[in-house]
Amino acid sequence: MLNSLSASPRPPGPIMTDTTRSDAMLQRMMAFHPKIIDLTLDRVQRMLAALGHPEGRLPPVIHIAGTNGKGSTQAMIRAGLEQQGKRVHAYTSPHLAWFHERIRLAGALISEEALAQLLDECVTANGGEEITFFEITTCAALLAFARIPADYTLLEVGLGGRLDATNVVDRPALTIITPVSIDHQQYLGETLAEIAGEKAGILKRGVPCVVGPQEDAGLAVIEARAARLGAPLLAYGQHWHVGTERGRLIYQDETGLLDLPLPNLPGPHQIQNAGAALAALRHLGADDAACEAAVTRAFWPARMQRLKYGPLVDAAPGVELWLDGGHNPAGGAAIAATLAQMPPRPTHAICGMLNTKDITGYLRPLAPHLAALHAVSIPGEANTLPAETTAAAAAQAGIAAHIAPSVAQALTDIATAQPAARVLICGSLYLAGSILRENG
Repeated sequence: MLNSLSASPRPPGPIMTDTTRSDAMLQRMMAFHPKIIDLTLDRVQRMLAALGHPEGRLPPVIHIAGTNGKGSTQAMIRAGLEQQGKRVHAYTSPHLAWFHERIRLAGALISEEALAQLLDECVTANGGEEITFFEITTCAALLAFARIPADYTLLEVGLGGRLDATNVVDRPALTIITPVSIDHQQYLGETLAEIAGEKAGILKRGVPCVVGPQEDAGLAVIEARAARLGAPLLAYGQHWHVGTERGRLIYQDETGLLDLPLPNLPGPHQIQNAGAALAALRHLGADDAACEAAVTRAFWPARMQRLKYGPLVDAAPGVELWLDGGHNPAGGAAIAATLAQMPPRPTHAICGMLNTKDITGYLRPLAPHLAALHAVSIPGEANTLPAETTAAAAAQAGIAAHIAPSVAQALTDIATAQPAARVLICGSLYLAGSILRENG
């Protein structure tokens, strides 16, 4: 049993410890089901029953779905709540460098010893039955959250919402739906309305839902489901507004107006994420200091993250190096909008993507902002898009394209040709994770 589950403080950066035991167990869990993704709640409910239903003993839950912005919105909410002295559990996926990033207990990343014990307990409780990796590890997180006292639990949906393994809490305190766009069509449906319907599956009867900016087709689906369930909506453009004015973030709802610094997470898309976070915090009764902390203290890696140290930076000292894990057309558009606001500088991309993503839709908005693109394959990833395919798609989008054997070689080539370039490593959270591991 894991009654002594550790929540010892850790820095927000990478975990510098021996993860051999948990890594081996996590690798073993990958073989518990023939599919990586198989959306249903049957196996999760069986597993939770075997664990004594920890989902019924969680601190008040804030459940977050959406296509883009879930992690950033969660990070802002957590920063605001913690400024008030609240203890906050947080669950997110996927991880970047280490699995431990997915489970934050009362503000601290789960320790290696606690994670290994927790996984061992869940494997035993599963009894050899089929269960996906995400399902069993989500159950492990819920078990951890049920055992450590906290004021709130932030649950980020893994995929979709209706049949996601996190969608097992009958009465959350609040739900949130960040912007919905086309992604994961093979699981969620081909149209925006179908995808929005899956995201809206997290709505619960009578539970308020904060809704970020949506296209009309998606908003109509969310509103219809909310009406059936009697779930009050706090929707962007209706119940709250957010924007910028004179280099400040301006947020307004029926409570009043907030005049705040711009989010420390870069990019214009973070304005709408901040708006959703502020709407959630205001609903929860947070004060102005908590709201300011939400936009000024949040940290979320690989979302237009400036890399300022490490071997890659040392290898190209004159280069301005950025990292982003966005991987769908909306993510490409967000990066493009961010680049458009940066001071002029020749910008090169080093891009690697998965073969399940819409690379054309991702690259199209980036094309006007790139001097060139170096295509790479994602190291150690079976589903990587070959560098040659990425380069061909870039050329078709009108971007000067090159093929590189590695990110390091691509960076060297760019720095040699243009020592003062801006370089953006992008295209996949899996690529971003490998960069964070290697670069420290």
